[in-house]
Amino acid sequence: MPRVLTVDDSKAIRTIVSKQMLDLGFEIDEAEDGVQGLAKLEELTFDLVILDVTMPNLDGPGMLAKMRDAGNKTPVLMLTSESKRSIMVDVMKAGIEDYILKPFKPEELRAKVLKVLKIAAPSMPVTMGGEPAMPQGRMDPTGKQFIDILVIDDMENVHKKLKTLVPPHVTVGAALSAASALQACREKVFRVVFIDTDIPDVNSAALMNQLRSLQQHAAFLALALRSANDVQKEMQALGFDDVIFKPFDKDNIDDFLIRFFNDQDLVVAEDNLLRIGAFAGKDDRIDKYFTRVSKLLEEQIEKIAAACHDQVIIDLTNSPLKPDRTPRLVIDLKKEAQKRGVELKLVAGADHSALLKKFDETAKMTVCGSVHEARAA
Repeated sequence: MPRVLTVDDSKAIRTIVSKQMLDLGFEIDEAEDGVQGLAKLEELTFDLVILDVTMPNLDGPGMLAKMRDAGNKTPVLMLTSESKRSIMVDVMKAGIEDYILKPFKPEELRAKVLKVLKIAAPSMPVTMGGEPAMPQGRMDPTGKQFIDILVIDDMENVHKKLKTLVPPHVTVGAALSAASALQACREKVFRVVFIDTDIPDVNSAALMNQLRSLQQHAAFLALALRSANDVQKEMQALGFDDVIFKPFDKDNIDDFLIRFFNDQDLVVAEDNLLRIGAFAGKDDRIDKYFTRVSKLLEEQIEKIAAACHDQVIIDLTNSPLKPDRTPRLVIDLKKEAQKRGVELKLVAGADHSALLKKFDETAKMTVCGSVHEARAA
């Protein structure tokens, strides 16, 4: 099974890359900068390094140079922005297999990786309508079955109920005991693991820590009953990534699906540029979309400020135009940028610009027609 190392200071990009590699059945490891990347290469042998150009401590070209000077000939696929494309001339001479421009589509990344590794693209079943079907119970090259969600709960009805609330292409497995959960995690690969906090004779936090060593790339969520306490804070203090409350609430599950299965498309970060993904859900989910996008953007603005950028560019081009939500989103982002001490620049089409001019809080904001124009302004 190919082993891939992704080196990028953006957690969002690493998450996207890791998801695509796991879906291909590959092993994946991560590093936040070139220094960590070189350390990983000393520990393990990789078949491919997916390397970002711009990073703190040691950037992509710097890491590549040190790799080649040390005699490491591992193939490298470089990630770069349009503004940094000129760097590729020198980097190509240093020895990379190919490069890909950010933001990229998942299928574009997979195609480049398979080409570099000289692996044929896996076939996918086709639906009656002729569209590729989502693979169910996919197998990785080692024979391990890939399942999206594992539910660990001694009550059998819990995982059955969850199945009714998630789309058909999201696969759900079940374990009714700690022993069966450990066995499942040794034999299969999971994206998300739910662990009930009230299984008889089981310390759920201890079980989670055991399973993390077997499922290093999975997210672990606690299943808990609602109470007057701050359950989410309590579970996160124990090491869980989040909480799902029982009995299940459809809105709660929908939020979970957006976060763990669609977030990689909602906001893509590229240095100090944040691109908003298109809305593809039902109309009654548009408010959830804007709420989630707003939260993700605020998190990224904080990271951009922490990286000492004095500007943040937000590309609204693909976001839906909603008179009651778009201006509110921009106003919230303007406040967040001011709080963090960074200048906010917007990129959007004429319709977005016309709408924002109708509101006092956004009327005087500069809206550029392209990212290039925003960077040059």
